[in-house]
Amino acid sequence: MNIKGRWFDWFNSIFLALVGCLMVFPLLHVLAKSFSSSKAINAGLVKLFPVDWTLVNYQVILSDSSIWRAFLVSVIITVGGTAINLILTASLAYPLSRPEYTMRKVVLIFILITMIFQAPLIPNYLIIKNLHLLNTLWALIIPSAISAYNLFIMRSFFVGLPSELIDSARIDGAGELRTMWSVILPLSKPVMATMGLFYAVSHWNSYSTALYYINNRALYPLQMRLREIVLSNDLGQAGSLLEGFNEVSPAGVQMAVIIVSVLPIIIVYPFLQKYFIKGMLIGSIKT
Repeated sequence: MNIKGRWFDWFNSIFLALVGCLMVFPLLHVLAKSFSSSKAINAGLVKLFPVDWTLVNYQVILSDSSIWRAFLVSVIITVGGTAINLILTASLAYPLSRPEYTMRKVVLIFILITMIFQAPLIPNYLIIKNLHLLNTLWALIIPSAISAYNLFIMRSFFVGLPSELIDSARIDGAGELRTMWSVILPLSKPVMATMGLFYAVSHWNSYSTALYYINNRALYPLQMRLREIVLSNDLGQAGSLLEGFNEVSPAGVQMAVIIVSVLPIIIVYPFLQKYFIKGMLIGSIKT
């Protein structure tokens, strides 16, 4: 490598390190506050490391039944919704990747239109209401069952698979469903993991759909419960959490809830990282 190449690598390394620090420092600040005492938080002493180490903030949220209920709702939505997303997206992407399907271009145009023109909130709300999905978990899953963007990525991956494998399966007597299940999907672990991670993160972080379609607080996902706590500047929304605990700062409780809400995705990501990188690379270069 010449001198210019080495300088370019050094510049990239330093630049990416700075960007990484800018992303990590806020998270470290939130983590430090969640483990700090109320006196240290109120005095503004907490920066990147905990001051007066304590677990009382986590004791507060873990002792509240609404947090556990909201966590369970988020798990149900994320696991069930991601499974439905992958099944429906793969079921639509596979036929659209086959040249023998004569209507694939028309269908792709219709799907592309949905990416450019999206229905406003009120028509969406009326559809959910007329389908009797209000105050049900289905309202948080069905409207986002298929993402057009993820569909195009998965279709591009399927197009890049050798057509000889599909022809061999058909010669052996396999139908389309058996071909997809036994041949296509086993070869599609990278893109399935990538799309699964996209869908899972979207379900886990979403709160706007619950804000629009859910009025029953027993069905609130974790992000909605987090929203209630974070938006409370005093003991209003978080007052029930602080009962029975002395010298607990609402800010510390808020930070602890934020850490609990992001921890599951952080734990899952390393197991999917190798598939995620490979799936994004292949999906980005196939057409």
